Amino acid sequence: MENPPFPPPPTTTTTHVVAVPYPGRGHVNPMMNLSKLLISKNPNILITFVVTEEWLTLITTSSDDPKPPQNLRFASMPNVIPPERNRADDFVGFLEAVMTKMEAPFDELLRRQLDPPPSVVVYDAYLFWVVRVANRMKVPVASFWPMSASFFAVLKHYHLLEENGHYPVNVSENGDKRVDYIPGNSSIRLADFPLHDASSRSRRLLELALNTIPWIHKAQYLLFPSIYELEQPAIDALKAEFSIPIYTIGPVIPYFNHHHDDHNHIASSHHDNNYIIQWLDNQPSGSVLYVSQGSFLSVSREQIDEIVRGLRESGARFLWVQRDGDQWKEMCGDKGLIVPWCDQLRVLMHRAVGGFWSHCGWNSTREGVFSGVPFLTFPIFMDQPLNSKYIVEDWKVGWRVRNEVKSDRLIGKEEIAGIVRKFMGLDGDHEMSGLRERARELKQICQRAIASGGSSETDMEAFLGHISQL
Repeated sequence: MENPPFPPPPTTTTTHVVAVPYPGRGHVNPMMNLSKLLISKNPNILITFVVTEEWLTLITTSSDDPKPPQNLRFASMPNVIPPERNRADDFVGFLEAVMTKMEAPFDELLRRQLDPPPSVVVYDAYLFWVVRVANRMKVPVASFWPMSASFFAVLKHYHLLEENGHYPVNVSENGDKRVDYIPGNSSIRLADFPLHDASSRSRRLLELALNTIPWIHKAQYLLFPSIYELEQPAIDALKAEFSIPIYTIGPVIPYFNHHHDDHNHIASSHHDNNYIIQWLDNQPSGSVLYVSQGSFLSVSREQIDEIVRGLRESGARFLWVQRDGDQWKEMCGDKGLIVPWCDQLRVLMHRAVGGFWSHCGWNSTREGVFSGVPFLTFPIFMDQPLNSKYIVEDWKVGWRVRNEVKSDRLIGKEEIAGIVRKFMGLDGDHEMSGLRERARELKQICQRAIASGGSSETDMEAFLGHISQL
């Protein structure tokens, strides 16, 4: 599909940013938040947001954000696979298609269809071919790494595992063994490393992920959606290794849509979310466990059954976001609510929410930390086990649901009910008080970082200063 002619840019435009996210929800959302943040800080920036046709339809027909900023426009490229295909069933094939089929149409778009010419391209680091295209056109490039800086450091130094005889990992024999030679990271269990097994699928995914790293050295900037104080060792280690500027630009979550002094009365265009907030308004402060296992990969149906039963038996109030969750509604009891969607950040910031059962995707991790909510971690894939490790061991704001390294064991409802009761303070145990205090401390760190003079605000201003001079 050829893009229609763009409307003329605002006459005050001085900088044209082309933003290119990886076509997945966990990547599109932070890139969109970054785009809106850039415009909010400099209204003279024009952003062309480049997505696949599938994602253009999803964005432009969504009722959640009906009025994008005037300086934000959209362009599309062909889908890499038909939208009706389930990409989770063939994640390797989808990732290979993204890395091979999108370069040519993006090259065409950048060369012939954009007016004014781009000042800089901000791209999701998994789309490494953007660097190749932009460098040919002598357009500066900012690499946006959509996960944590600490995880990036792990991937960048993954070769150390093989050199030390720790790859692949036999989880049953040495998954609990720890290594402490990854720069910028404290000791890590071998079982928490991504794609550590010898399966052909993991090896291929690891190869594709590692292929992105060398191209970042050919970019002009490296952006992390993080806060320096949360990941200081990793950021310092990476700054010592890279010759390009590295910026920690903040959590890049839609906090600019929320009034921090009145979290419970924020206007929303989504009627389902209003119903959820009304339900939360009727719950005691800190009494609700918010449960989300992410929007892409999930655990087995059997495990979900056990989680729902365990939550019900715990006696805790809970709010669970689960697509196609109608089949579990009858199991929830009178204290549980299952919904297909919610404004996650708004829910996490509500006074009634006292804990976050999370798959530990980086977007969810940032939102939970920003909201000052302690975690129950239940990671599934890729960077999630490491994010769980940072939450539990480094930041000390959460507990693991599963402490042993084997990930294929079904966790029963009794075990789940026990940890939830303890976590939510229903057993009269005061062990949670320290966890909640630490979560509040991290929230304050986040608030200071994005305030005037804070680390993230300073880095964002520095990046804006650079690109406005291009």
